[in-house]
Amino acid sequence: MNTPAALIRLNDRIANLLCDMPSKADLFNMYSSRNPDIDRVDAVQARRANLKRYIVERKKMPSLFILAEAPGPWGCRFTGVPITSEEQLIDPAFPHAGERSSLQSDPLKEYSASIYWRVLAPYWEDIFTWNTIPFHPHKIGKPLTIRTPRLGEIKEFVPVLEEIIDELRPARTIAIGRKAERALDLAGVETTYVRHPSQGGALLFEEGVRTIIEEMKLTPTHVR
Repeated sequence: MNTPAALIRLNDRIANLLCDMPSKADLFNMYSSRNPDIDRVDAVQARRANLKRYIVERKKMPSLFILAEAPGPWGCRFTGVPITSEEQLIDPAFPHAGERSSLQSDPLKEYSASIYWRVLAPYWEDIFTWNTIPFHPHKIGKPLTIRTPRLGEIKEFVPVLEEIIDELRPARTIAIGRKAERALDLAGVETTYVRHPSQGGALLFEEGVRTIIEEMKLTPTHVR
C-alpha cells in the first residue's frame, strides 16, 4: 500500500506524544497501560498496532476530520481506535482490521460505534476520526465507567489536536458534541457541530453528518 508520507509522519508523531504517557487515577492511557483484571497480556501492543493500522492503511489523505469527545469503556478503551469496538475490528466486512485486547469471552461492542460506522463506513477513506481526550476518562476505582472530560484535560491535549490538523489539512471538520467543539475552537479550527449519537441523538447525528457528506460530494468506496 502506498501510504501518503503525511500519514506516516502523523503515526510516528502520535506514538511519540501519547504512547509513553502514564495513566492517572481517573484517566487511562490504553497505549501505555494495562489493567490485568480486564486486559490481555499483550493488550498494550495490540492497541498500539490497531491505532497504527488505522492511520497508515490508507491510500489517500482524508478530507473530512471528525472529532469526538473521549474513548468509551467498551470501544476505543479496548481497541485503541476512536469510536470503534472489538466486534467491529474483527468483522471481515469492517473497513479496518485489528486485534482484541479485552479478557472477555465475547468481543466487546459499543452502541455509539455501531451508529457511527453504520453511517460513515462507506466513506472511510475520506474521513479521519480522533478524540478530544485521547485517553479513557473514568471514575476513580471504577475502570469501566465514563466521566465528562474536564476543561483542563481538553486544554492539555489541544497541542496534539493541532499537530493532527496540521498534518491532515482537512477540507472540513466536524465536532461531535460540545467538548469537541470547544477543543477545535481552542485550536483555532473552524468546525461544524453535530449531535453525539448517544442518549437519543442518533437521528440528529446521522442527519448532520449526511448533510456534510452531501455538501462535500463524498463518494462511497466501501460496501459492507
